[in-house]
Amino acid sequence: MKSTQLFAAPEAARRDDAKRAARRAPVLIAFAVLFALPLSRDARAQDTDRPDPQFSNTPAPTYVIRGARIVTVSGADIENGSIVVSGGRISAVGASVSAPAGAQEIDARGLTVFPGMIDLGTNMGLVEVSGGAPGSVDSQELGEINPNISAIWSINPGSSHIDVTRVAGVTSVLSMPSGGTISGQAAFINLAGSSPREMAVVPQAALVVEFPRIGGGGGFAAFLAAQQGITQDALAQRDRRVEELRRLLRDAEAYGRAEDAYAKDPKAVPRPETDLKLAALVPYVRGERPVIFRAEREREIRAVVRFAEETRLKPVIIGGSDAWKVAPFLKDHNVPVILDSVLNLPLREDDAYDALYENAAKLQAAGVRFCISTGDSGAHVRDLPFQAGMAAAYGLPKAEALKAVTLYPAQVLGVADRVGSIEQGKLANLVIADGDMLEPRTNIRYLFINGRQIPLVSRHTILNDQFKDRK
Repeated sequence: MKSTQLFAAPEAARRDDAKRAARRAPVLIAFAVLFALPLSRDARAQDTDRPDPQFSNTPAPTYVIRGARIVTVSGADIENGSIVVSGGRISAVGASVSAPAGAQEIDARGLTVFPGMIDLGTNMGLVEVSGGAPGSVDSQELGEINPNISAIWSINPGSSHIDVTRVAGVTSVLSMPSGGTISGQAAFINLAGSSPREMAVVPQAALVVEFPRIGGGGGFAAFLAAQQGITQDALAQRDRRVEELRRLLRDAEAYGRAEDAYAKDPKAVPRPETDLKLAALVPYVRGERPVIFRAEREREIRAVVRFAEETRLKPVIIGGSDAWKVAPFLKDHNVPVILDSVLNLPLREDDAYDALYENAAKLQAAGVRFCISTGDSGAHVRDLPFQAGMAAAYGLPKAEALKAVTLYPAQVLGVADRVGSIEQGKLANLVIADGDMLEPRTNIRYLFINGRQIPLVSRHTILNDQFKDRK
């Protein structure tokens, strides 16, 4: 990622950066002109953050989609209905609606309208070539504790993964940083826009924490760890890291109280010394935003939930391969799970082959809140409907499988008032298809993000058109 200062600088620091950039500008321009040198990576990053006038300053057109089957997800399906899209939002939906004069009409007879799908387990826009090509991986920062790191400022709007993903019907994702104990703050974005600001729905949507745990997974890894005699050392190290995390969260809580006291009576209370890391943690220790913990095994899930209750956090489990084993526990503590392992191999050699295929169905039957994710950095987020389709093939009701990639992720993240279903007032993230969206044979016919019709073009379609006629 870029430097910590760029991610989380307060307004004063940003103004200082702007002044320094202005002083350097004549020198940079002179060198560029004289020697034809390209701008630096930082200069390009600042340039891409300027909104594209053609995209952001032009009002979104008004559309009326007529004659379609509408799968609202949040309510009953409408077999022959219409949707009016105006100002980037759904202004009307129903069996009979009136369209404003001048609205562009889309004849959707024989087609089905779905809400755009949502994936909460990605690094979209942060990783271009995961193999480590220079400059293509920007998903983590140095250090173990980085709550002030905000992924939104490193997202590349020109990533090839974005158009490949959205033409498959995925319109929004949570892009998460990685690395360290506290990786940083994830950004909930729409997959359209020419700058991170245009794409952002919630710039700082959740805190990502790699909860300290002991060694690797089960099977041979656990056996090897025991044989190496590192179990006790690993346990002590884990406990130390958990205590450090607990202490940091308590400091953040105290920092927030000090800030509140100063704001209430600045004359009587001294202003606390600015601490960017503690300031970034305040909304999370107050339970105002979710904290996403990576946990796969049963003991890890239980440890995370107990830790979150002790520190009064708002936890969300990502991974959850063993979540079905602790479903009553998760239900009792009202902890949602982001399942990103539907198509993975089982954790242990003696697990049933379909243990992860059935995970979602067992959580749904137990009443646990959950959603389905690919858990991919970008290249395979387009496979999200197939992950949900596999869960449906192994016991999850089809209607629930669709909700698991639309409404449920929005509810888990707390953005269901804006996305996740087809309702009046929500963002017009719509997918119009010629069949069931979870079926591989289905084709997307129209796509809307933020009320704008998105061309169904990606690197894949371009390469297909380029080479399909070659012999």
